[in-house]
Amino acid sequence: HVQLVESGGGSVQAGGSLRLSCRVSRDTFSTYCMGWLRQAPGKEREGVAAIDTDGAIIYDDSVKGRFTISKDNAKNTLYLQMNSLKPEDTAMYYCASLYCGTWSSRYRGQGTQVTVS
Repeated sequence: HVQLVESGGGSVQAGGSLRLSCRVSRDTFSTYCMGWLRQAPGKEREGVAAIDTDGAIIYDDSVKGRFTISKDNAKNTLYLQMNSLKPEDTAMYYCASLYCGTWSSRYRGQGTQVTVS
């Protein structure tokens, strides 16, 4: 069983930046596709960014050019750098081990709240 622990959320003004981190309990990057999902109040959970085992990256259109996903295999850590934040980015953000090619998660962390005002 994979455990994922997110950190780095918080409150920021529009135009600001945050970096989310996700510490994974064991080395999963060589086995699983990883990504970030988010869910705003009253809305369905949606995919934000994903990185596969070969390093290929995809982004949802709503965050392209503003968010960057990356990983540090040595630290078993996944990151999401979020720049030029908008109020519509406000959501609970989840780190997830994904079924490759989809936004469906095998495992998901508890989430970290991002609020943009």
